Amino acid sequence: MNRISLAREEYIEQAHLFRAMGQRINAAEPVQELLRHVREEILATSKLPMAIDYLLAELIHFGAMNTAMARMSHYFAPFQTFLIAAAESETGRFDMWRALTILESDALFRARGGTRSAHFFFQFETLCHHRLDYDRGLSAMAADPIFDEAWQRWILTVRHQLGIVDLTDLVYVNSVYYRQKEAQWSDPESNDDTTPAVEPLFTEKEGRIALANRRKEPMYFFAALQRQLEYPAVPKPQPPNKREDQLVKLLRTVEKLETRVKLLEDEQRDKGIDLSQFMRRPEV
Repeated sequence: MNRISLAREEYIEQAHLFRAMGQRINAAEPVQELLRHVREEILATSKLPMAIDYLLAELIHFGAMNTAMARMSHYFAPFQTFLIAAAESETGRFDMWRALTILESDALFRARGGTRSAHFFFQFETLCHHRLDYDRGLSAMAADPIFDEAWQRWILTVRHQLGIVDLTDLVYVNSVYYRQKEAQWSDPESNDDTTPAVEPLFTEKEGRIALANRRKEPMYFFAALQRQLEYPAVPKPQPPNKREDQLVKLLRTVEKLETRVKLLEDEQRDKGIDLSQFMRRPEV
């Protein structure tokens, strides 16, 4: 498995791509056109323009981006592909705007080079807050190039134990703080070497925060990490603007009524309905 992270330049350009698409996706412009426009803004020295070309080809032929991103696993991280696939799913409630907003924050975080534990909490909070598929999400997280083999094994363990054991307990027992407590509890006169060979993945502070949040809602745990350790917060979904939605629907209704009135006027003038306006070839 290729587990090499990209250069900082690539992640910054990815963040710009996701931001630009997120800002324009509500303008009722086709995604293909959005990608074509944003492609011109991307640095030509990065590899992203080639990736966009492949995404465009996949959109034109199959109407989805996640399949193309999965084939470019050397460029797009599996967790990025997972979010786009969830947004493109017809059965889910996770829309493309939310996915692009999270992907922008994710790419900027990758560019800054945060710790592995901070990346884990950011991605796991994404799954929790947006109620995404834990099984597929954790599998995508384990395959992310940010995490080494020790992290990969632990994330797959979480995937199997989640629901049986709380996340805070899993973090606590795999922290430096737990090892310190364990050393205090052990008999100092004992000669048995009980020190585990595997180094803990989480720091003392992360372990303390996990212990303090046992048997609580996971969101309290994530919020405490963000307060105490300044870990990035996952963008929260904004409530839809009902007035804007109603205005858009009203404008579309008016446009339809204007078209119908024009057709009726043509018919009343004994000209008949001019069907040529509906039979023009689309401009290429």
